[in-house]
Amino acid sequence: MAVVLVLRARGLGDLLTAVPALRALRRARPGDRIVLAAPHRLKPIVDLITSVDEMLPTTDARTLRWDGPPPELAVNLHGPGADGLVELARIEPDHILSYRNPAFPDVEGPEWRPEMHDIDRWCHLLESAGIKADRRNLGLVPPVATTSHRDAVVVHIGAGAAARRWPPERFAAVIRHLLVQGRDVVVTGDQFERDVALGIAARAGLSPDRVLAGSQNLIELSATLAEAALVVCGDTAVAHLATAFGTRTVVLFGPTAPSHSGPPPHLSGRHIALWAGHTGDRDGDKPDPGLLQITVEDVIEATDTQLSRRPWAADRRGTTYRRVG
Repeated sequence: MAVVLVLRARGLGDLLTAVPALRALRRARPGDRIVLAAPHRLKPIVDLITSVDEMLPTTDARTLRWDGPPPELAVNLHGPGADGLVELARIEPDHILSYRNPAFPDVEGPEWRPEMHDIDRWCHLLESAGIKADRRNLGLVPPVATTSHRDAVVVHIGAGAAARRWPPERFAAVIRHLLVQGRDVVVTGDQFERDVALGIAARAGLSPDRVLAGSQNLIELSATLAEAALVVCGDTAVAHLATAFGTRTVVLFGPTAPSHSGPPPHLSGRHIALWAGHTGDRDGDKPDPGLLQITVEDVIEATDTQLSRRPWAADRRGTTYRRVG
């Protein structure tokens, strides 16, 4: 049995953009053992992808540890830098599939195109090697909820960097509007965002028991997103999870264009991406100026639009990329 080693040692959102590529590999090599090098904390979601035989816990490219015989194929889904290629070349696989890098002139592959959507990027890499990839094949089977929050509006207040975090007082204003509309609202975030989430709830008049931030593991959060009527969030992994479960979203973009990392435009009217049209530092230490151009009124209008649609109603326009400001 041949072994295929796939390097994707990044976060949850990055993993989810690689789902169509992982499934394409599975279809192309049904008898091979596919090993995914990725952070161990993502294993619950990897299990939902059902295209990986084994996980190799790897926090980043430099911590890749491979003890077995050289794999037949190594697939670099890590990014444009040389780190991933350095580690994969050290393992001495028979073949490496990667985007081209001048530090490795012997590794053939397509040129990296920064403007590509992340899902298209990894599918294009496989297609360059003759492996057909379906960009639509990104859905996940929802996990079973232990505590149901069916048809709630999920407001996720966090993000991996300050540049992508909308101000707490604005989230509170949106939640107040939803409560006036009679909507059930829950607030999610990680353990480090719980105090902020509780403050938002207090400002909005939302009961503290509707704050789930810091109290859910990854599977529980996934189940909550899958059951939701709508997810309102910034440009973060939660948006990718909601997309994978077919849940409607309103996603607030700041330093990154939604055409690069947002809901794919082919999806049938389930998503509204708000963006002011400016790019900046995705990992900056303060809210991006473009993100701050998205007003409370912009978000309320988008949430009202989404909640007024019939459940599972199709929209031939696909994902809406709505410019604001």
